[in-house]
Amino acid sequence: MSDLSIRTARAGGRGARRAMRAAPDFEMLPSLKRGLPECEPMTPEQVRRIDEASMAILEEVGVIFRDEIALADWKRAGAKVVGERVYLDRHLVRELISTIPSGWSYRARNPEKSLPFGGKHSIFVPMTGAPFIRDLDDVRRWPTIADLNMFHKLAHMSPALHSTAHHIVEPMDIKVSHRHLHITYSSMKHSDKTFMGMTTSGKNAEDVMAMCEILFGREAMEETPVTTGNCNGNSPLVWDETMLSAMRAFVKRKQPVLCSPFVLGGANTPASVAPAVAQLNAEALSALAYTQVIRKGAPAIYGHYLSTVSMKSGAPMAGTPEISLMNFMIGQMARFYGVPWRTSNLLGGAKTFDAQAGYESAMTMNAVLHAGANYIWHSAGWNEAGMHCSTAKFVVDAEMCAMGYRMAEGPRWDDFDEAMGAVRDVGPGGHYLGHPHTLENFERAFFMPKMFDNNSIEQWQAEGSVEITERALTHAKKLLADYEEPKLDDGVNEALLDYIARREREIPAVDELNTEH
Repeated sequence: MSDLSIRTARAGGRGARRAMRAAPDFEMLPSLKRGLPECEPMTPEQVRRIDEASMAILEEVGVIFRDEIALADWKRAGAKVVGERVYLDRHLVRELISTIPSGWSYRARNPEKSLPFGGKHSIFVPMTGAPFIRDLDDVRRWPTIADLNMFHKLAHMSPALHSTAHHIVEPMDIKVSHRHLHITYSSMKHSDKTFMGMTTSGKNAEDVMAMCEILFGREAMEETPVTTGNCNGNSPLVWDETMLSAMRAFVKRKQPVLCSPFVLGGANTPASVAPAVAQLNAEALSALAYTQVIRKGAPAIYGHYLSTVSMKSGAPMAGTPEISLMNFMIGQMARFYGVPWRTSNLLGGAKTFDAQAGYESAMTMNAVLHAGANYIWHSAGWNEAGMHCSTAKFVVDAEMCAMGYRMAEGPRWDDFDEAMGAVRDVGPGGHYLGHPHTLENFERAFFMPKMFDNNSIEQWQAEGSVEITERALTHAKKLLADYEEPKLDDGVNEALLDYIARREREIPAVDELNTEH
């Protein structure tokens, strides 16, 4: 039986099943175990060609590490360092990345929500970094900490979202130098799922590690990851001090980071799919290798942020065919190196939650699932090229993840013989609506979306001709009304608040904007 349907298939009769359908169900789905084969457009020879080209870039072009500590680390590791440029021998790179684990288990505050990760296991993670929100009234405005709390609550209540991420929206009512503290606390307080940790500076990342130690304990962090950081590269071929210092803070504590080149295809990569993949592969490998210089055996994730650029306007685009092709190819490269990998999901460039947003998002999600990604980030809310998080899109995207989850599980075979018996029972010209097999299996047989309207046009008109944005916002309000906080231990909560208060006294208040992708 599939993970998605195991709850609804429990025995109890038709009346019990009817009651279960009526009751809200916020239980998180297990880590997705993909049952579909990966889409792999490259031949083994083409995979080796990308690998060879990437290694040549690392050896002959080099990568800039704008960080004195990293440069000293690379010298000790045996790399050739000229100024800020590091030339990496392919044998050194292969030796280093071979020590990255192929998978692990994420520990959540609620042990029942801990997650196997890597290989065939994937998790869905909401978007982060939006400087604007489209709120419960679909008004575009600056977000606050209350808005971030709201999204963490919605993520907590969305079964197919396995994480609350971190700054889904930027809380503009908090000084940026203190913001990471309140973002981390919101993730910890409003959900007991796993979460992401801020990497906007090395010091901020150290604060996140300290707060995780308060929540989980130092020993637990040594045993298995409890959070995830993201380190963006500056394509082409640059890693800066901000990201590298944050990387060190996480990796020294055995917490994984996404090593993410920031790809604007055609602007900071060659204007061609395969060469763009060769460049970002080199960038990702250089960062993955550095994680092992910091601490051998530490978990790390092959990352990227993918967008292509309009040659008319220079604007980033979402949902294009080239992004799908690059996802397929990057999946092959990550599996070639034996490391888990991250991608971005359900990205929209539209200014409202319209058909464009839906088409772009669906195009991306299908490619991501068939590419076999492990850490599926930006899985809810992303629109306007990440400039805003749409509340309506967030709850619809969360249901899209549940649908994608069901598809990616693959076909079920556990009731095949019983269903073949139903074919014999019904025979030519009959129907299956009242057959015992149908009554027993209809809840799990075909996904029934709550956010999509499949009624007749007459019924839809009679009920007010409600469009999906209004329907989604009504649903979001209902979810928030039903929210029950998973209470933190009082001692842990007090220790976290004390830590935040102390660090706010110590850190100068600064106003500026940092975002991650």
